Amino acid sequence: MSNPILPHSSAPDRTVFFVSDGTGITAETFGHSVLTQFELRFKEIRLPFIDTMDKAHDAVRRINDACGKDGKRPIVFSTLVKAELSTVVRQSHGMHMDLIQTFVEPLEQELGVKSTHTIGRSHNIADSEDYKNRIEAINFSLAHDDGQSHKNLSMADVILVGVSRSGKTPTSLYLAMQYGIKAANYPLIPEDFERGKLPSGLIPFKDKIFGLSIAPDRLSEVRNERRPGSKYAALENCRYEVNEAEKMMRRENIRWMSSTVKSIEEIATMILQELKSDKRAY
Repeated sequence: MSNPILPHSSAPDRTVFFVSDGTGITAETFGHSVLTQFELRFKEIRLPFIDTMDKAHDAVRRINDACGKDGKRPIVFSTLVKAELSTVVRQSHGMHMDLIQTFVEPLEQELGVKSTHTIGRSHNIADSEDYKNRIEAINFSLAHDDGQSHKNLSMADVILVGVSRSGKTPTSLYLAMQYGIKAANYPLIPEDFERGKLPSGLIPFKDKIFGLSIAPDRLSEVRNERRPGSKYAALENCRYEVNEAEKMMRRENIRWMSSTVKSIEEIATMILQELKSDKRAY
């Protein structure tokens, strides 16, 4: 999968593989946290369910192919639990970051207890109440995306508002998937600015509203990717919408923040701090 921050016109500086005998989400999440510390472009490839020797050897082939093509060693983040599979993958021409070996083995020595070495242990929550809550939250967020529905807003933990393309949808889904937060989101549109007030369906739930804004020039860039050369994406229009949205949020005493230079994780964390939520992440 491609790194969303990778410019279309630029070649990546390095290829990165996330190798796992499970979904690869843990390796990818950890890898992203590390990679964001470097102002480089990365081509990211997830190799999940590497749970047989044949798949391990195929992973080695793909890593080696990337090395030959790029002329540089790929970075490999691995969460392979089975030692024999990890041994095979480590024979590839990559720079390896083995999360299991780095963290589990030292903990075994410190705790004096052997780990279970069970594949997918961190995600073995299919029957838990927390897992069900997250699924419900995802369904809720999808049903209430982009102002699709006003039904059951009383069940929302938070309602995100802001101009179109300010980051409401990805933030809503991230909150749902990671924290089980039921997040609705509604766009603020020119008609709202002309009326000078929030959409009527949101007014009873004003205490749940959190606003997202964005720098007009960045908003114009994002919108031009979707509708090039349109009035919707014009910088002057973006300035107008952002200015009016921020005026409305100040007037209505709505908590808000700019999403311009913040990651989805940072935005979600700040919202959670505002909500003072006690929901746990996984």
